[in-house]
Amino acid sequence: MTSQVTLPLWAFLLILLFAAVTFASHFLFPSVRWFFRRRMERAVKRLNARLERPIQPFKLLRRQDMIQRLVYDPEITQAIVEHAQEEGVREDVAFERARRYAKEIVPSFSASVYFGFAIRAARFLSTSLYRVRMVHQDAGLAEVDPDATVVFVMNHRSNMDYVLVTYLAADRSALSYAVGEWARVWPLSRLIRAMGAYFIRRKSRNDLYRKVLAKYVQQATGAGVTQAVFPEGGLSLDGSLAPPKVGILKYILEGATAAKRDVVFVPIALNYDRVLEDSILLHAQATGDRKFRARISVVFLAILRQIRLRITGKFHRFGYAAVSFGKPLVLSHVALEDSTPDALSAQIMKRIADAVPVLPVPLIAYLLLEQGPMSRAELEIAFASALTRLESAQVHVPRNNRDYAVEFGLRTLRKRGLVVQTGETLEIATGGEALARFYANSIRHLM
Repeated sequence: MTSQVTLPLWAFLLILLFAAVTFASHFLFPSVRWFFRRRMERAVKRLNARLERPIQPFKLLRRQDMIQRLVYDPEITQAIVEHAQEEGVREDVAFERARRYAKEIVPSFSASVYFGFAIRAARFLSTSLYRVRMVHQDAGLAEVDPDATVVFVMNHRSNMDYVLVTYLAADRSALSYAVGEWARVWPLSRLIRAMGAYFIRRKSRNDLYRKVLAKYVQQATGAGVTQAVFPEGGLSLDGSLAPPKVGILKYILEGATAAKRDVVFVPIALNYDRVLEDSILLHAQATGDRKFRARISVVFLAILRQIRLRITGKFHRFGYAAVSFGKPLVLSHVALEDSTPDALSAQIMKRIADAVPVLPVPLIAYLLLEQGPMSRAELEIAFASALTRLESAQVHVPRNNRDYAVEFGLRTLRKRGLVVQTGETLEIATGGEALARFYANSIRHLM
């Protein structure tokens, strides 16, 4: 027992390395994880004290635990068996497919990333690019059952919608977005997952994938996770509200029914004086192809361009971005015949449509398109008349001054070459009709 053993130096170092790894994995890492877990729990407790809707425990589960819980659900297990029979593959192969779908969908929410970075970044980006205005905020949400699941439902005008609503809902709750495939670009995807968003394939025809997605949404809804969805299913290509799609809404209703939990749908309407992707969306409409993917190189170059404009003092914000919170729709208050996915989505879209904010650029674009060329004095009269007709709508008049609103809208449209003046006459520039109509369409249903 006391005899000596001679080892080569490399073997001795290898033994030390294995010993260090074993010590770290069995003693150090669990202690470190426990330490940070305790810190996170205390931070979440402080956050929940000031949030209108506290962060649900389901949202704080480890991502791996969520994936395991999802793929071993009895309904998913049955779907795996059926998928294996339909595709003629072994069940273990079908199981791995389901696990891959779950990994693709399930987020990895981090309270520190969401409230420490994302909220600050959203505030900075929103206020740097736009003059942000909350046009209307309904107080009804504060009166609903605190145990109900809250779902924010929004029209989809721009990818800035995510940023803007995250910023403005910062004191309400941590939102779990359903995001499309555009966001599955590295490193953006890692940040979006950490913010609690879950990825969805908009047009997947795979029954197993849809079952895994449905079960995740149902579990999140049953656990009371606050969600944010776009009923239109994608960005508006022509500026107007699109017919709703009921897929995600159907999953939410099924989750609420299974968990016997009430759901409160909060309509949110957004509008902009300038949509960053307007020309891309119009091109997609003209070609009939919605497959416009985010390229990180394009985003990076756009950011560098804005930084250069700021340094040279030539940067000006893109006008107003307005948000309006509509009257919440409580599922338990809806008549049984109106609680089907189709009927419910129609009611929600009606409330979103009624709450769309009216801004200077869309209104002036609408007036010049509908009433034709006119003088500045005639435009001011038409603008005042339109405000009278829109008395019940959510209108934002900058500085509460109609003349300034007309001046601001005209200046913004001229800067983009959409309005020209010939003598005393103002009119939409030749070739700018499509873009002007894109903005006018956002409020056309209110006129």
